[in-house]
Amino acid sequence: MNAVTAADVRFGADGLVPAVVQDAVDGRVLMVAWMDEEALEATQRTGKVHFHSRSRGRLWRKGETSGNVLRLVDLAIDCDADALLVTAEPAGPTCHRGTRSCFDADGAPASRGTQDLAWLETLWATISSRAAERPAGSYTTSLLDGGVDAVARKVAEEATEVVLAAKDDAATDADRAVTGGRLAEETADLLYHALVLLAERNVAPADVVSVLRERHGR
Repeated sequence: MNAVTAADVRFGADGLVPAVVQDAVDGRVLMVAWMDEEALEATQRTGKVHFHSRSRGRLWRKGETSGNVLRLVDLAIDCDADALLVTAEPAGPTCHRGTRSCFDADGAPASRGTQDLAWLETLWATISSRAAERPAGSYTTSLLDGGVDAVARKVAEEATEVVLAAKDDAATDADRAVTGGRLAEETADLLYHALVLLAERNVAPADVVSVLRERHGR
């Protein structure tokens, strides 16, 4: 990663410099905010992108309330030294509206590809919120309150349901519209409960993705 120090940057008269954030995967521009010396230092020290909030007049870590942090990948400075390019991995929708980018229309899917896997970031953000706040009446809260045994038991149950649904879908006389739909439903249940188990153990899905990336192409 490029090392950028405060001495390298031409901050404005207000002590701020614009920072453009782009997705490390495909270069999509996610947001534009402001950094001061404190935010620049905190970003590089922690690996989580920080900004200076002009409305609050203080240091602000992206995702400090929503959980949708930006993990720093690289930091670059433009030719005039008066703008920063932040390359990051978003852990959820970047925009407060729930969209992937602040430049997406309201309600636009936060997807990088045709399978819409990026929406899982929204689900993870909800699960993380439940884990932190434990609201009454939430099914996720009840699972988490049961501890690792309760959640792991549900993962095992749902994994069995996925296997059974897949075998039904493979039957030669099966109605694929019905059995394929059930397989999708059971897989959705398995994914959800697996994410809850990660939350219960305080393991980030990004750690799982890192393992998949390391194994990719083997």
